[in-house]
Amino acid sequence: MSGFATHRRRVLDEGLPARVRHTNLRSCLEHFAPYGFRATYHHLSWSARLPKDPGRDPGSLVRAVEELHLARQLWLADEAAYASRRRREKARGMRQPVDDGGWRGGRPGPGVLVRCPDPTRHPTAPLPVVVERVLRSSVPSDDARVPACRVCGAGSDTVEWHDGGYWVHQLCAGCGAGLAVGRAS
Repeated sequence: MSGFATHRRRVLDEGLPARVRHTNLRSCLEHFAPYGFRATYHHLSWSARLPKDPGRDPGSLVRAVEELHLARQLWLADEAAYASRRRREKARGMRQPVDDGGWRGGRPGPGVLVRCPDPTRHPTAPLPVVVERVLRSSVPSDDARVPACRVCGAGSDTVEWHDGGYWVHQLCAGCGAGLAVGRAS
């Protein structure tokens, strides 16, 4: 399986057909999708103004992959710092990670920083700005009645979103980030 850098190079290759470049953009999202695949793709489509036919505006593919790349660079730097810290902790005999209140305490999955279950509701700020906020945020305590949003800081206004199945998601009313999930009754 090709990595993010390979797919990014293919998106930037103007010699390839626009449809192939578009497919490679979507493949980049398999490696890094800060809101989850569908919500991140929707965000990039909106922010880079991707047309239904990418051949009409091939520059939109470049804008989208570059926004994703910049956000990923921030995330990779944070991952490298975390790995370095964990190596030092393990050398001192600490086998369990120390909970520092960072975003990893509420980690929704690999390459996902903030799950946005409703793909049409997500933060509107550029991805690098949102990723920076999340990386520098802290996870709310379990005592909090309504968890605070790590993206916009709001905590009192939430909306329910039903995924059409068994789950009801509590989303931040301001930016659409998932705050909690529960079973539908």
